[in-house]
This record gives sequence, C-alpha cells and structure tokens, in this order.
Amino acid sequence: MSQFENKNICYTLKLTVIIMLGLVLFIARVGADPSIQSTMDNNKASAPEYFVAFAQDTLANDWRLEQVREVERVLAAHPSIRFMVTDGKGQTAKQILDIEDLIAKGVDVLITSPRDAQALVPVISQAYRQGISVVLLDRRVEGDDFTVFIAPDNRDIARKAARYLGKKHPAGGKILMLKGVKNATPTIHRTQGFVEELKKFKQLKIVAEKTANYLRGDAIHAVEEVLSAGIQFDIIYAQSDSMASGARIALKHAGVDLKKITIIGIDYIKEARSAILAGEQDVSFTYPTCGRQGADYVLSLLKGKEVPKKVTIESEMVNIDNVERLEPIF
Repeated sequence: MSQFENKNICYTLKLTVIIMLGLVLFIARVGADPSIQSTMDNNKASAPEYFVAFAQDTLANDWRLEQVREVERVLAAHPSIRFMVTDGKGQTAKQILDIEDLIAKGVDVLITSPRDAQALVPVISQAYRQGISVVLLDRRVEGDDFTVFIAPDNRDIARKAARYLGKKHPAGGKILMLKGVKNATPTIHRTQGFVEELKKFKQLKIVAEKTANYLRGDAIHAVEEVLSAGIQFDIIYAQSDSMASGARIALKHAGVDLKKITIIGIDYIKEARSAILAGEQDVSFTYPTCGRQGADYVLSLLKGKEVPKKVTIESEMVNIDNVERLEPIF
C-alpha cells in the first residue's frame, strides 16, 4: 500500500469519528435543552390529525363556491385538520368518482351537496357504512345513510312563494317557472311545494317550465326560448336568484319592462337586493349556504360528539319592506 493511500485511510477514519462525535453531542443537547425538545414536539403536534374533504357539485356556481369558502374559513382555524375540495364540474359521474377517490384516501369526514339524490346513494352509503361521517349540505340523498343533513325547508319556501303570488294576483297570472338542477332535492322540493300550494289559487297557471341549473347563463337561454316561442307570461318563479338575474338580462335585452313582471327568487344574494330596491324583483327568500353550520358540525364530530340527523336552517322572505334591514348571504 502506498503512503498516499495510507494518508487517505487515516483522513477518512478521522472524519468518521468527528461526524459520530458531532451526532452524539447533538442528540445529548436535544435531550437536555427543553427549548429544542419543545420545538420538535410542536412541529410534531402541528401535523394534521384529521382529513376532511368537500366533494362539491360545481365550483362554477358562485353560491356553491361561497358554500365551500364558508367551510374553509371555519376549518382554517384548526391546524389539526387537513381540508381538501374537489370540483364535480356539474357532472354526476365525476362527483361520484371524486367521492370514491376520497374514500380510498381515507377521509375522516366527507362533506357533500349531492347533485343527484338517487345516483349518489351507493357511493355515499359506501362511505357511511365504512364509518366515515357524512355531512350533507342543502341537498340530501334518498335513505338515511348519512350522518347529518343541514338545509332550510325548501317545500315551505316554495309554498310561501305560491301564497305570495296568490295574494298579489287575485285576477290571475301566467307563470314561467325556472327550475334548478334536475334530480337535486332542492329542485324537487321547490317544485313540489310550489305546485301543491298553487292548487289553492285557480287564477294562477304555470304556462312554461324550463330547467336552468341555478345558472345565470342557462336562465338567459331559457327565457329567450320562451319569448321566441311566443309564450305569454307575467310572473317568473325562479328557484334561485342567479336564475332570476339571468331572466332579467334576457327580458331587458328583449325590451320587456321589468316592472310589469313579478319576479320571485331564492337565496337573497346582493343582485337580488339591488333588484328589489330597483323595483325589478318582488321577493327573495334567504337561503344560507349552510357552510358555516356544516363546519361547526364537522368539529363536533371530530370531538366525538353526537349530532342530530337533520338540522333545519331558518329562511325569511325579503321584499321592499325589509330589504334594507337584511344583509344578503353574500
């Protein structure tokens, strides 16, 4: 062995000894220094312990987006929770796939607003029966395979809308009904409640029904189609204020005087408030996103507390008499 090789071996041995001594001293210091140990403990404690996910129907709708944001704002104050959002993009099949993926990832609490009350039953039941807490916001599925369902009473809102029209139009009226997402429970209940109550007012008649998916753009097209078909109406019952906004855009473009049309919406967003103040919408009904309440129940579930199966959120009718007193939901 050459002298050069001997020097290299000696150098390597010395370096190894120095590194090992350094590690021993560091470990000893960590054990002896409370501040270092505390920092390590804090870092360990800050790692998320729970996985909560919101499988949303669509984020393209501003009401649905605000619903997610409300949940996010509450849960953001809890570093022990990892929060994730998926976007179903308005497609039932994708929302199902999103939930299947979240189940596979080991979600602890699943929040969702099912786009289809029937089609999503199997996957939501799967989550629930695997011990995952399921929080349904404003839309439910058939059956009882969920933990808690939170929403205003859609049938009651619809009945109140019909009663309002019955009083305002004693001589008669022709109604265009703009419906929300097909097979979503709010759409079903807002239609059923309205039609049932309308039977008490023989002077009122639904002359056209159009599905506009709670979207402004779809409502614009729906109203344009009704106008092009020459169907006469003097009342619009829009199952959301977004659709009422789209209807007003179409009517204005067609040169229709909005003050001659009775318009009812649901949600009570800022656009509805402005329209009521301008005399371009008669009534809205407050319909909170239930995001804040949903997040509160998530926290209760993670603490092991029992929660009710159904939670009904209050709704209030808004008209020119109280519009300045009530704040829009967003």
